[in-house]
Amino acid sequence: MRLRPFILLAQTALAFALFMMAVLHSGRPDRERAFPTGALRIGVDASYPPFAVDDDGALRGLEIDLAAAIAREIGLPAQFRNIGFYSLYDALISGEVDALVASLPIDATRTDDARYTSAYFNNGLVLASAGDSSALAVENLGGKRIAVEYASSADSLLHAWLADGIALQRMPYELPGYALDALRLGQADSALTDNLTYRLYQRERSGWLSTSQFITHDPYAIAVRRDNHDAWQLIEAALERLRAGGALARLIALWA
Repeated sequence: MRLRPFILLAQTALAFALFMMAVLHSGRPDRERAFPTGALRIGVDASYPPFAVDDDGALRGLEIDLAAAIAREIGLPAQFRNIGFYSLYDALISGEVDALVASLPIDATRTDDARYTSAYFNNGLVLASAGDSSALAVENLGGKRIAVEYASSADSLLHAWLADGIALQRMPYELPGYALDALRLGQADSALTDNLTYRLYQRERSGWLSTSQFITHDPYAIAVRRDNHDAWQLIEAALERLRAGGALARLIALWA
């Protein structure tokens, strides 16, 4: 019991220190403090087209172009490090890179070490329908034939809908592209796939009319070290300018 006042004093001191850190970082971000090497060092995983791919030593893809555009907005050169997916956060935390642009979902278990920007791409599940009419609403799926990749997250969602009493007809396929084939050929009333698969499929078949709606959300965001608030502010501001000016949408349309 005698230690209690000292514990309370330590907790108060810690709270005050955290408050002062927030105050110090609440002003205009300092570019030199954020990026002391004079460049924006970006960790990518160049094994996930069309986001990033290593083409005989040359990196290309949506995230490569996006990261380069963010660096230009900040006024720094971009330096890329191609890192295996499972080593990305280690590279960030150790200071090898300043930011990760690598199709990362917002991971609540990482927020002690990393801070995320707003999302730049949503790869959630979409319900696609053929034609130029509105996509099928979930509440109207009773009796409809829904194509899906077998044992995928989309298939799990279909099973949940069936368990909730929606009497739909589940049509499983080996690959998500086959599920979209079934929709395009009139063998299914709708298909449930991730957004990227749907966009790439539709891109390759420009004459095929279809519509889609998001059913779930899987946002991809940029990760920055938690203690580098200046870097986070500068990258978030640059991303917002790219979004507001339409450059982000154009990059997505170019690659996906």
